[in-house]
Order: sequence, then structure tokens, then C-alpha cells
Amino acid sequence: MVTIVVATTSDPASINPAYALLAMPGWLPVPAPSLLQQGIKSFANKNVRFLQHDKGIVEEDDLDRRWEEATGEAVDEVIFFSKHTAVSNRPALTVHPIGVPHLREGDVPPQGGRPGWAAPPDPRIGPWLRLLKKLAQSHNLVPEFEITLEGTHHGPITIKPTMFLEIGSTDEYWKRQDAAKVIALVEYTFIIFFLSINFH
Repeated sequence: MVTIVVATTSDPASINPAYALLAMPGWLPVPAPSLLQQGIKSFANKNVRFLQHDKGIVEEDDLDRRWEEATGEAVDEVIFFSKHTAVSNRPALTVHPIGVPHLREGDVPPQGGRPGWAAPPDPRIGPWLRLLKKLAQSHNLVPEFEITLEGTHHGPITIKPTMFLEIGSTDEYWKRQDAAKVIALVEYTFIIFFLSINFH
């Protein structure tokens, strides 16, 4: 079973944490020719697979299924790096599940997904929110950044347990390297301390 982490070059709050993560030890390119033909690059570290594409983060549906078909590896969960927007424009680091279960048949989802659909929430949301808060505090992002659990409200479509890790809420904060590093450290801490216990 593998964990998929997804980022897009079209969003600084997505690609900056991705670059910070890939700069940490252990990453190697991994071939997935059918996905590469679709413009998706992939890297591996233990049983984490990092996918990078150039579309909007909610535009690449079924990456869990597509990875399984391309590689034969079963996907356990999917994690997306993305920007967060809010009317308040307050700086924030957020974690949330995805889906648009509130939309009815015939409604057009404004940010991906399918009416009535929701991905299973990733069971790590609670532990990761606590880890995110701890790392943000240790990197002096709190109290400037609010650490929040957000409601579900967008795609893309997945069938595996899924969560988003986001930086908000304006362009100034989306580009913050210190925030990007904290988001990357949440994922890398998972790789080093949790996956290494069971990885062979």
C-alpha cells in the first residue's frame, strides 16, 4: 500500500511545500510512463509516492485509481498540497477532507468533484492537525497563522481516504517559504517516524 501526495505547479502554496518535501532525503524518480505522458511526474520515498502536475489542483480526478492502474501499487490514501482562500484573508494553515455532498444532481460543482460525492476522510486528519499545530508553533508561525480544521467543499474526485493540507489565505502567504516548510515537515515526519516502522 502506498500514500500518494499531490501538488501542482500552478499554485505556489502547493508547489513550494512540494519542493521543500522533495529536498528532504530519500526521494527518487519513479517511472509511471502512462502518467508521464499525461504530464504527471512521480517520485518515491519508502511507500510514499509524490505526483506533480501542471493543472489546477481540483482538475486531476481519480489520481488514486490512475496510479493503481499505471503501477499495480494499491493506494492507501491521498494527500493534496494546496492554497486556502478566506474572506478574512487571515493567514492560516488548514487540514480538511474533500467532497461536495451538499450539492444535488444537476448542480455544477464550482471547484471539482461530483454532486453528492465525498471522499472518505483520511483517518490521520486529527493527528496531522495536532502535528501541524506543533510544527507551526516550533517554527514561530503561531500566532500569526491560524491552525484550523476546515469543512469539505471541493474536489478532485478520489475513492481512497483523502485530505488537503493548505496554506492561506492570500498570495503573500501562499508564497511564504516558512509555511511551505512546515507543510512539508508534516508529511516528512510521517514518512520518517511512522512509515519506517512498517516499511521493509
